Amino acid sequence: MPAMLIADDNRQIVSVLKEYARKGGFDITVAYDGQEALDKAKTMTFDMILLDVMMPGIDGFEVCREIRKQSNVPIIMITARGEDFERIMGLDIGADDYIVKPFSPGEVMARVRAILRRIFQTNDTKAQIFTHENLLVNLDEYITEINGIRIPLTKKETELLWTMGTNKNKVFTRDNLLDNLWGFDYLGDSRTVDSHIKRLRAKLDQVPHGKWEIKTIWGVGYKFEVIT
Repeated sequence: MPAMLIADDNRQIVSVLKEYARKGGFDITVAYDGQEALDKAKTMTFDMILLDVMMPGIDGFEVCREIRKQSNVPIIMITARGEDFERIMGLDIGADDYIVKPFSPGEVMARVRAILRRIFQTNDTKAQIFTHENLLVNLDEYITEINGIRIPLTKKETELLWTMGTNKNKVFTRDNLLDNLWGFDYLGDSRTVDSHIKRLRAKLDQVPHGKWEIKTIWGVGYKFEVIT
C-alpha cells in the first residue's frame, strides 16, 4: 500500500484529504506543523507528500527545501494564496505540483495519480544515465555532473535537462515541456518552463561545458543543441 504524508495545520482539511486518500488506497500519516512534517519525512518513507505552505513553526517552502536535500519523493504544495511568484517558487525549490485553496479533494487525488503515473513510466524506462561530452545525468539518483563536478539541480531541472538531452537538437515548445514534465492536467502556464530553464542555465553555466548548450529558439521553445 503506498504511503502518503498529509501536512496541514487545518485539521478539517486534513480530515477530508485523509478520507479521500484512504479511499484511493493510501496508508496515511498526518502532521499539523512544519517541524512535525519535516521530522516524519526524514524518518519515514513516503510515496507522496501533500504539504501546506502556511504552517506553524517552519513553513512549507522550507520543509520542501529540506526534504529535497535527501529525497525525491513527490510533493504537492497546498496554499491559500495563489500568487504566481509563490507558485513558481514552490516549483523551483522542488515541488511537483501546486494547488490553491479552496480545492476539490477529487482534484487533489487526480493530481496525485497523474504524478505517480509519470513516475512509474519513468522508472519503467531502461536507460537512466545520459552522457554527452563532459555532461552526465543520472536519472535514477537525480545526479548531474559536468567534468565530474556535481551540479545541484532540482528534480524538475534534472528532468528538463534529461528530456532535452536525450533528444539532442530536437526543439521542444513550452507546451511540450509542460505536458511531458508537469502533465496534461497541470494548470500553470509557460512562464513555469521559462523560469526553470533560466535557473537551469545559470547552474550549468557555473562550469565550462564546451560543445553543447540549452538554446532558445525564439517564438518556439528550447532545445539541447550539440555544437559541431
